[in-house]
Amino acid sequence: MRVFIALDLPVEIIDKIKKIQDALPEFVGKKTEIENLHLTLKFFGEVSEDKIKQIKECLRKIKFSPRDDPSKDDTAVPSGEPSPRDDSGEPQKFQVSIDSIGVFSEKIIRIIWLHLTNCDALQKEIDNSLKEIFKPEERFMSHLTIARVKNAGSEQSSGLERPSVAIRKNKKEFLEKLKRIKIPKISFIVENFKLKSSILQSRGPVYGDIEIYPLE
Repeated sequence: MRVFIALDLPVEIIDKIKKIQDALPEFVGKKTEIENLHLTLKFFGEVSEDKIKQIKECLRKIKFSPRDDPSKDDTAVPSGEPSPRDDSGEPQKFQVSIDSIGVFSEKIIRIIWLHLTNCDALQKEIDNSLKEIFKPEERFMSHLTIARVKNAGSEQSSGLERPSVAIRKNKKEFLEKLKRIKIPKISFIVENFKLKSSILQSRGPVYGDIEIYPLE
């Protein structure tokens, strides 16, 4: 079974992300289906049932508190929400924000993402809990994939330009339009993380929850 660890998003946040997707400049590719929007904290790929059992046991032992995260902005906690700082050592809810949009490579545009703040501490804790059976992530970038790109810009060209020139022009215009998208203030409280399954189908992956780990 293909499995991974992820943060799912509240419905109201997904609605806001859908508006950002609708504002994307024209491209050839596919926007992430709203039901599949999530932040991957660790991807395992195909693992056996025995390994899944080990993963569950490790994740159940996590005692995470974001008070240890130096990037935490205490002033951003919404009114009425419990403080994420707690000396109990028990797992604590914490707040994340979406603060920017971008691509991994401007030369070869394949993924359009939104960056999520304040997730590194939890990801490191997950890596640490699993270090006896899986290697830690060498590079973790807290991002939400909102689209996968085959070609930036339209498939059609004027017919007067060489293909290589048209591609560079389309890419430049695409990046300029992408950078002009204004990202509204989007924040939410993370209440849990999940061990999830991924079943590949012709219409795309279908995700399911294997086990949920609450942050009290």
